[in-house]
Amino acid sequence: MKVIVVGSGIVGASAAYHLVKKGVEVTVIDQDHEGQATRAGAGIICPWLEEQPERYALYKEGACYYPSLVSMLKEDGENNLSYARVGALAVSNHKEDLDKLEQKIELRKMDCPEVGELRRLSSEEAQKLFPPLRSNLEAVYIGGAARVDGILLRDALKRGAEKHGAQFLSGEASLEVKEGKMAGVHVDDEFFSADVVLVAAGSWMSKLLSPLGLDISVEPQRGQIVHMRMPEADTSEWPVIIPQSSHYLVSFDKSRVVAGATRETGSGFDYRMTAGGVKEVLDEALSVAPGLSDGTVEEIRIGFRPFGKDGLPLLGEVSSIKGLVIANGLGSSGLTMGPYAGMIAAKVALGEELEIDILAYDPMRPVTENVY
Repeated sequence: MKVIVVGSGIVGASAAYHLVKKGVEVTVIDQDHEGQATRAGAGIICPWLEEQPERYALYKEGACYYPSLVSMLKEDGENNLSYARVGALAVSNHKEDLDKLEQKIELRKMDCPEVGELRRLSSEEAQKLFPPLRSNLEAVYIGGAARVDGILLRDALKRGAEKHGAQFLSGEASLEVKEGKMAGVHVDDEFFSADVVLVAAGSWMSKLLSPLGLDISVEPQRGQIVHMRMPEADTSEWPVIIPQSSHYLVSFDKSRVVAGATRETGSGFDYRMTAGGVKEVLDEALSVAPGLSDGTVEEIRIGFRPFGKDGLPLLGEVSSIKGLVIANGLGSSGLTMGPYAGMIAAKVALGEELEIDILAYDPMRPVTENVY
């Protein structure tokens, strides 16, 4: 069986890895666009605060899948993933907000023990775990939360796929359909036949599918994210910081702290660092953790999150074209959902039974508005 995967971000790389390990002949094609979401993602794995039920279902499964994936990659000699369960602090200076959060997560822990330890922390206890934190913020500690470097994980998945025989090509893909069935993909002047084409092209999916008469709209949402270095601080075990907003802080080894991120809907593919975007991220970060003010700003990454019209992922077969599978639209949750979504897409491509109901993510479902 031949499968072509279009897109080598976290979803496409995962799909390729899982397919090739099952003996499938896999070719991955990527145009290497500026602003790929995987390169800019923060890497927070903490789904239990999600409000939307359909998103939460895939979000939760994605988080729970990580230990299995990490173990699988280690068997293939891939150890440099940066995945670690460091916990998270949901912080606020309003006790009522933390009460509601704690109650919600307690309920979710009943059917998801991966939530881990759950407890309230005083401002002093929270600051002990994350020293730069503002002194009047209390927290709910979520022990099962983790972080991962998306670039390291994606590269490990690609290397793992290559070890098992996957081929990676660079170039612009165009799809060919014959008699209602996927025939294959053109890359520049060469044609590659396939039994299944799996499209994981992120924010660029609409351009790829529109020549086939498919209106599966995915819009880019620009995110600007700041990487800082904290002088002489051991940040390797600092927990993720989740304020009551769309911003966050996540720490890695080697004194690195990541502050994010803007959510610039309607940005198009405008790949720029903006003064307003950087100010927004730094203002939010320093309002929550003023102790970061002495950090060195080392890098600002820009990525285009792919969002579907209703904010839900797009995952499954396209009923009107046999052999076309979509895995896309993960939005701001790409690094949590992505590896699991890629695995599920691989199963869909092979016609295997799924352990999760993906009807809500049908790529051809009728939608009216983007709520994210």
